[in-house]
This record gives sequence, C-alpha cells and structure tokens, in this order.
Amino acid sequence: MGSRPESAPGAYGTIRAIVFDFDGLIIASETNAVRSWQDLYARFGHELPLDKWATLIGTWDAEWNPGVELAERVGNGHDWEAIERERRADELAGAWQLPALPGVVDRLDDAARLGLPLAIASSSDREWVVGHLERLGIAGRFSAIVTRDDVARTKPDPELFTRAVEALEVAPERAVAIEDSIHGVVAAKSAGMRCVAVPNPLLADADYSAADLVTDSLAACTLEEIIERLGREQNRYPSCPPTVLPIV
Repeated sequence: MGSRPESAPGAYGTIRAIVFDFDGLIIASETNAVRSWQDLYARFGHELPLDKWATLIGTWDAEWNPGVELAERVGNGHDWEAIERERRADELAGAWQLPALPGVVDRLDDAARLGLPLAIASSSDREWVVGHLERLGIAGRFSAIVTRDDVARTKPDPELFTRAVEALEVAPERAVAIEDSIHGVVAAKSAGMRCVAVPNPLLADADYSAADLVTDSLAACTLEEIIERLGREQNRYPSCPPTVLPIV
C-alpha cells in the first residue's frame, strides 16, 4: 500500500489514522492491578505507595518494583515467589472480566465510518493485548498491533508509536494518538503525533499539558468532534461541556 493522497477516501481533514493505547484506555487494567497490589500490601499491614505506582503507568521500563519494596518492608520468612503467583492470579482473574471502557467501541465505530485505519501501541506484551481485544470482540478493528515484543524500549520512548504509524503507512503528523498516561503522551509527542489524553484516574493530579487535547472520557465527544478541535489553529481550547477539559 502506498502513501495516501490528500483527497483519498477515508481522509478526515488532515488526519489519516488513529493510534490507541491499551491498558487504562481500552480496559481499566491499571485500576485492577492497583487493587490487587493494595490488597497484598494491606495483608502485611502496609499501604501501596501510589506516588511510586504512578511511575509504572504506561511503561514497562520503570525502575520501581512494588513486590521488591513490599519484601524489603516485611523482611524474610515468606515465600515471595508463591505470594506473587497468588497475587498475579487474582489480578488476572479480575482483568479477564473487565469490559471495554465507556466510549471505546463508539470511537472505533466513528473511525470505521470515517475510513480511518486504527492501530494499538502498547507497552504490554502481545499475548495480553491481543487476548483482551479478542475477548472484547474488537481485535479485527485494528490494522496494526504494536507491543513491547516489537520494540527495544517502551514508552516514554516513541518507538511504539513510530512503528505503529509505519505499519499504517501514515506520516506521524497525520495520526492522532489517544493515551491515558503521561509516559504515553510524551512518547506520542516525541514521535511527532498529535495526542489526546484521557487521564488515568490514578494520575488525577498529573500534568497533561503536553497533550493537544484532554478529555475525561472517550464517551465525551465523537471522533469527528475531537479531530475538528485538534484541527483548529490554537492548541489550547475552551472546555467542551461537560467533560472535555481545557488545557492549562
């Protein structure tokens, strides 16, 4: 497939493709993971440090490890490998019951109506991402799925997004990334893309001003509305009541 001319069917304004993050954007897997770790920390009389947890969201390359920290706090005398297997099983049991987050399927429908190809760019592994997409019945909506299995470094490095737009044969400036994490926003902007942030609830106080547009839910506006707002001359917009937030 060659590059698409400006007048090609499926072009919506200057936008030619949409690239979605996965965890925390399509399903609330981040929230489910936190719940499992909070339960484990509480079992040993400790509280999960959410400020440190925030460094993990959207990446696989963070230095902090919640299991290592808990073991250091509690000390020897426990089979931490067995404990982690139990915790992980609990997390997975919850994750495989998670529905698509509000607005996800509607925005995929919007993209199909507009003729915009879709990709996933995720710091998780392919088995995890594809398994959930298939479970939700939406795997076939994506022309490309790029995961940590495909790159040397995950977000905030831009490689995931660079590979995603290359797979779609679209210039990065013609693609929109949709992200829930600061690491993801940094990666998308570093790749030369426009970026819509849907802030992760665990990062409520984080600074998303690097994004081009911020909304608290994919259910807030149609994809057409999002693209039209991105296409305006200014990157700082008034709010779109009640759920699209101004960038400050």
